Amino acid sequence: MKSVVFIEKNPLSNQLRNVSLELTHKAYTLSNPLGGEVVGIFTGDSLPENCDELFQFGMSRLLYFTDERLAHLHSIAYKHILETMINSESPDIVLFGATHTGRDVAPLIASSLKTGMTADCTQLYIDDYKDKGKILYQMRPAFGGNILATIITPDHRPMMATVREGVMLLPDERLNFPVKTEVFPIDFNELWIKSEFLEIVPKVKKVDFNSANIVVSGGAGVGSEENFRLIRELARALGGEVGASRAAVDFGFVEKDHQVGQTGSVVRPKLYIACGISGQIQHRAGMEESQKIIAINKDPDAPIFNIAHMGIVGDLNEIIPVMLRYLKEEG
Repeated sequence: MKSVVFIEKNPLSNQLRNVSLELTHKAYTLSNPLGGEVVGIFTGDSLPENCDELFQFGMSRLLYFTDERLAHLHSIAYKHILETMINSESPDIVLFGATHTGRDVAPLIASSLKTGMTADCTQLYIDDYKDKGKILYQMRPAFGGNILATIITPDHRPMMATVREGVMLLPDERLNFPVKTEVFPIDFNELWIKSEFLEIVPKVKKVDFNSANIVVSGGAGVGSEENFRLIRELARALGGEVGASRAAVDFGFVEKDHQVGQTGSVVRPKLYIACGISGQIQHRAGMEESQKIIAINKDPDAPIFNIAHMGIVGDLNEIIPVMLRYLKEEG
């Protein structure tokens, strides 16, 4: 079972995006047990400086086409180039990162290939399906995060999915696959370029979950924007970052940059404190792999307690001030 992975770089640093490494390893774990290989496909103005790292996570070959006119995303051009590469390999599986580029180009390719595509997957695995043999099972939260849907494409190839950065874990061990990069011949058409880029304005990150060892998150149970100050104070006292559920963001308690979950950030801190968060699937998808989870909730039957290592049943407006006093006394 052959897998193809779309490889993407950060245009500002010319380095691979982490999701490319994550999906390369995931594709390897899917294809290798069945005797398949992982092939990378890339297009842009130049290869990422660290593209050799892909071969440490299971990539067999990297096909690429570069042109200075492709320094920025041009949807039609990317679609034609990547689709041609995919067709040349006849893969069973095609994976894209759920980035701006992936979300733009992958559906165009899926539509052209007349196959299905599952967006924002949280789990991918191979299993049998009726008389179809081995197929890709694609899991993602659905219906507002209230259920975990399993989606399959048994009758069409390739089976396509997008996955957000940080969802798939990278192993500590590295493989020593030989580096094999191949220029892919493309008859480039100037008419594919439909837009002009004037400027890239880097987004100012207000929240840095990647380096945070502790994340304190608040949900709808916090009650108000004013009460959310307790979440901020506890995070500050612990030297952590402030997180939030989608409900807290929707209610206007905190900015969307702080959102953790399927439609927010995926975090894996050493300690995650969930305050007033019920623990629906949508939120759990973004934090359930935290090393330690402490849940504070008035509802003893809240789903968050099913994954918490420690649970406190009570009013966070009473519990957090006690925690803050203790931390202050302990210095």
